[in-house]
Amino acid sequence: MPLPVTARRILRLVPQYALLVTVTLLLGVFLLYPIFLTVRGAFVTATPEGEKYTFDHLALIFADPAARAGLYNSLRIAAGTTILALVIAMPLAVLSTQFRFPGKAFFNAMILVPLILPPFVGAIGVRAILGREGAINALLGTEFDVLGSAKYWGVIAVQALSLYPIIFLNTSAALANLDPALDEAAESLGASWWRRFTRVTLPLIRPGVFAGATIVFIWSFTELGTPLMFDYTTVAPVQIFYGLKEVETSAAPYALTVVLLTGAVALYLLGKVVFGRKGYAMYAKASRAGSETVLAGWRGALVTAAFGLIGLLALLPHVGVVLTSLTSPGQWYSTLLPTSFTVEHYRQALTTGDSFGAIVNSLKLAACAMLVDIVIGIVVAYVIVRTQARGRSLVDALCMLPLAVPGLVMAFGYVAMSLRWPFGKDGPLSGVASIFGAVPAPFLFLVVAYSVRRLPYIVRSTIAGLEQTSGELEEAAMIHGASRFTAVRKIILPLIAANLVAGGLLVFSFSMLEVSDSLLLAQQTKDYPITKAIFAFTERLGDGLYIASALGVWAMALLTVTLFGASALLGKKLGAIFRV
Repeated sequence: MPLPVTARRILRLVPQYALLVTVTLLLGVFLLYPIFLTVRGAFVTATPEGEKYTFDHLALIFADPAARAGLYNSLRIAAGTTILALVIAMPLAVLSTQFRFPGKAFFNAMILVPLILPPFVGAIGVRAILGREGAINALLGTEFDVLGSAKYWGVIAVQALSLYPIIFLNTSAALANLDPALDEAAESLGASWWRRFTRVTLPLIRPGVFAGATIVFIWSFTELGTPLMFDYTTVAPVQIFYGLKEVETSAAPYALTVVLLTGAVALYLLGKVVFGRKGYAMYAKASRAGSETVLAGWRGALVTAAFGLIGLLALLPHVGVVLTSLTSPGQWYSTLLPTSFTVEHYRQALTTGDSFGAIVNSLKLAACAMLVDIVIGIVVAYVIVRTQARGRSLVDALCMLPLAVPGLVMAFGYVAMSLRWPFGKDGPLSGVASIFGAVPAPFLFLVVAYSVRRLPYIVRSTIAGLEQTSGELEEAAMIHGASRFTAVRKIILPLIAANLVAGGLLVFSFSMLEVSDSLLLAQQTKDYPITKAIFAFTERLGDGLYIASALGVWAMALLTVTLFGASALLGKKLGAIFRV
């Protein structure tokens, strides 16, 4: 006897809600719980009667001149970085989408180059080129010093030249989605190009621009590695990093982290709620390829030169890192180029115990994070796109939350998580997951941290693939006797394989060069990922800086391959990966 319609509907919904609840629990434990512990640590104080909640820790942060200066400098850096990145990215995006000029395809690909080197590593190259005894001062006879009086500007320049592609990708995607008829209608009414851009185009692309700018602001506001490399310690992220030494006895690091978190989440909500919703209502999804204006002669040469100049500036940190890695120790001092070269540092980077071990650690961690994210990404995307389960929007928001929550805050949350039962020194899991224990074992925490931080990449990529794949194919397979699991495995997954590979490559490559989690969670040399090893080598006298640069070049080569592979698979949709 066939089951009633209601019973069949319930049986069909059970697996959907089971997947939804499982994913929600995982995100609750490994995303929300660490954040909760960090927030809790900022408001709890120990008394003889027990724990009580207080605002004293936050009040002390704002009463401390050093903490106030750190927050102020972090805001200044974030604002300066975002403004400079906007100044660089927006004109390039407009020129790229509205005009056709010589070398356009090449320069559009070159835009991605800054993403293959984190600002943290690029700072090494900038120090070599723009330091007091660097190449530029040797060439011009000046004394500009990014390591002394110009640290602030050095940090801003490095971060802006590294992060402007995020704004470029978002702005280009927004421009590509505009209906050319809007611009043509304004032109037919006699509006000049500038008037059309400011009155028609700019208001419509503002959500996309703001989305990219929000990511850049949050990223630079909480960036740890670049200020560390410039020895710019009066910024909140560096103060939190050094505050780890007292995390078991003081609430100050927790309170400062909560202040950073509050600012970052406020910006995320502003971008998501105020601007994000408007973008989808405004855009008409029409191609702009047919409306591109061909620029020839001196106009085309001028635009090509503009792209070339920005590309050259963006490549300076990379060139500096490569040259430093090839320099014999002490042979690049007050000269335009090194006076002696060697490839020994590349050999040392691959054979020295500390450096080779760091590469192996990063490969293992990034591979595990990629596999974890692919599995979770498939489940999340399927629940969001293919089911009608209530709560899908909550899961979607939770998966995007790591874009708004700084990596430094998440890493600090895992530190707090490691200090509590069952991960504490006497907890049952302390032997397999601990950060400050007698025998630290941070591997599990690092995998979780990398997976959570990069989950948005794989989720957005997989959702894009599922939205382009008809659900009727899956239903047809089930009509012919296949289970839903079999239909998904044999029909849907092969169709979205390119999206999975692209998202997986992004997870792998950015996990390889994750900075905040690596610096905070790995405390012993044997556990160092590659970025922590790079930082440790920069503090070693003699050949340390050169081996660090060689490690950076190896990482840069790997990220180049993976990022361009993801770009080839996702095309213009790559910009959606970096959108709040």
